[in-house]
Amino acid sequence: MTTLAAAKAPTGTRAVLALLCAAPLLVILNYSTPLILAPQTTAHLHAGAAGQTWIINAVSLGLAVPLLTSGSLADNHGRRKVFVAGAWLFTAALLLAALAPNTLVFALARVVQGAASAALLTSSLGIMGAVFTGADDRRRATAAYGAMMGLGVGAGGILAALLNAAWGWNGPYWLYAAAAAGLALAGRAALPESRAEHVRRADVAGTVTLGLGVAALMAGLTLGRQDWSDPAVIALLAAAAVSTAAFVAVERRGREPMLDLALFARPAFLVASLGALVAGVAVISMMSYLPTVLQSETGLGPVATAVVFAVWSFAAFAVSLQVKRFALSSGALLAAALVLAGIGSVLLTGLADGWSWWHAVPALVVAGAGYGAINPALTRLSIDSVPADRGGMGSGVNNTMRYIGTAAGIPIVTTLVGTVGTDGALWICAAIAVLSAIGFSFLARRS
Repeated sequence: MTTLAAAKAPTGTRAVLALLCAAPLLVILNYSTPLILAPQTTAHLHAGAAGQTWIINAVSLGLAVPLLTSGSLADNHGRRKVFVAGAWLFTAALLLAALAPNTLVFALARVVQGAASAALLTSSLGIMGAVFTGADDRRRATAAYGAMMGLGVGAGGILAALLNAAWGWNGPYWLYAAAAAGLALAGRAALPESRAEHVRRADVAGTVTLGLGVAALMAGLTLGRQDWSDPAVIALLAAAAVSTAAFVAVERRGREPMLDLALFARPAFLVASLGALVAGVAVISMMSYLPTVLQSETGLGPVATAVVFAVWSFAAFAVSLQVKRFALSSGALLAAALVLAGIGSVLLTGLADGWSWWHAVPALVVAGAGYGAINPALTRLSIDSVPADRGGMGSGVNNTMRYIGTAAGIPIVTTLVGTVGTDGALWICAAIAVLSAIGFSFLARRS
């Protein structure tokens, strides 16, 4: 058996890092596509309002449900193996989306894309934790990895618009399918294999209860955007609560649970988990919804909207690459990043009442800088806060919290905009980010 130590060889680490960073970039490029092409996709598939909701959100359901499970599989059965399998599954799901004849098939394809994305994210971070073990090497590697998440949002919007003009609404899926196939081939050839030295038994009960709980939660949050009083929404959210309670009970009693609940007693792990949740609710959700609000309230067109995304995401990309120069702990970096993101939200107030690029660009740069520092901080925390042979587990928990936060945050932000206005929503998100940063600073000092 190839053990964890076998992955630490320094040879070819640049090629390894490039492949590992390609995974989140491809995932976010694909994730961002319907945010820009929702009208074109909806029109082609003849989807109504409910159909458009699933076109946008189905990938989040597929992502959130298997994240922790795929991390456990990667740790136990081989991270490269899961990486390659995820890339091939991604290829097939992208081709299915490109060929989808109706909304149901497209939504199912997006769910599978989310599941494949989960495999890519958890396995790539697990490999990174095994290969880059020195503090400086890991700081540089996680900075590059986190930068891809910022780059993917802006580049995804621009690529979606260009490929739609050249090939139609499904143009991005053809390109990304080819890229995913290339990633699978390259990953099999160049990535080192690693796994936990102690292979745990499959946690079937935990997998089932967690999967049902997260699926019910994500489906309830998605349908709730149409009508929170719908009995189906209430039933789904209740089922999510029951399944989550069952999962906790199963994990507490299991001999070898896929999620060791004792990890939550570690301040660093708690900061990593709650930090990902806060980033999803207060930062990613607000910035994901803001372009839609600006289009409706200021008359921005699709091209200008893509530029708004690009300014924010490219600022995030640039900052993510540079945080490796600062010898801050990951907890301190996360706290500073949340404060900066909160300042950016405050600076964005007033744009809905009177659009000005002179006002927008500096505010977007500050907000993007905050998000750009959040990504490597969370990436590093998800690796550092778990035992060395459980990198997949740490990545699974971190990404699950991030995507649940985003899924929950978008309807929260939508409701806030409707009740207190765009500026009020920005202020509330800023307050959540800053207050969380203060709390995380306190927790980080205890670790």
